[in-house]
Amino acid sequence: MGPGIAERLLDDRRRSRLVTLARTDPGLVADELADPAPAIAAALAEAEVLLTCWGAPLLTSRVLAAAPRLRAVVHAAGSVKHHITEVCWQRGIAVASVASANALPVAEYTLAAILFANKRVLHAAHRHRALRAPHDWHRELSDAGNYGRTVGIIGASRIGRRLIALLRPFDLHVLLHDPYVDAAEAARLGAAPVPLDTLCAESGIVTVHAPQLPATHHMLGARELALMPDGATLINTARGSLIDETALLPELLTGRLNAVLDVTDPELPPPDSPLYDLPNVLLTPHIAGSLGGELHRLADRALDEVARFASGLPFADPVHPTDQDRSA
Repeated sequence: MGPGIAERLLDDRRRSRLVTLARTDPGLVADELADPAPAIAAALAEAEVLLTCWGAPLLTSRVLAAAPRLRAVVHAAGSVKHHITEVCWQRGIAVASVASANALPVAEYTLAAILFANKRVLHAAHRHRALRAPHDWHRELSDAGNYGRTVGIIGASRIGRRLIALLRPFDLHVLLHDPYVDAAEAARLGAAPVPLDTLCAESGIVTVHAPQLPATHHMLGARELALMPDGATLINTARGSLIDETALLPELLTGRLNAVLDVTDPELPPPDSPLYDLPNVLLTPHIAGSLGGELHRLADRALDEVARFASGLPFADPVHPTDQDRSA
């Protein structure tokens, strides 16, 4: 995994659990496997399982040749596309990911964003700061509130499904667009399946939870954004490339739409980007996923998978090569 990640992922208690599950040195962390240091090379030659996280180096044919005993990879994060190669699948290496655990804080972030957006909290906070005086907020916010509002969810991913579950206690109407989900499954989830155009046109909140794929690049462009009602809010916690920002910016600059953007394209907007200063935009630095103490949830789930593998049990959350062409 990348430098510094192991220290945040594995505290003393979780390191102690790791060494009870496997013969390992929890202080031996590799961020380079193509030309590893001698200690890493020696460990790789004996390794049966790799515990990986963000910044894991690519598992190429050369790396796998240096790891003849490798049988499994447990990824303590979401997508494995950045380091699991076709060679891994060809060799039959079992792969697990704790993406379902990482989905929880993203869904929680999105739930908070939805409830605040419908309540027009960002607008009220900016106006209150500017006015600093008594004001008729009931008149100004007469269209605010969460009762009976429509939320459109793009993508029944792990995050999208968790978000639908979190929305159940609220008096909201939930629409779902996902080409892989039929009407019966959508009903079981608690959402109404609709085409993308319908979702955009009928939702006061549109939130994006689709994977980054060639087919989803700029899936929300000028036409789709124009369908959104005046005053609607667009939430993106997926990937910046799913939205055409050249089409989104004019909608934000005029104030017709609002946005909550945890991801952008590029991920760090240039210093002169208007996204930083627009009063109708909440811009956060890709923090919706696990961070701080939430990393320990990832570690716990990953160690659970190591324990299952050590006991000869199948992974609870395996990754299958056939899913890679439609998952993040």
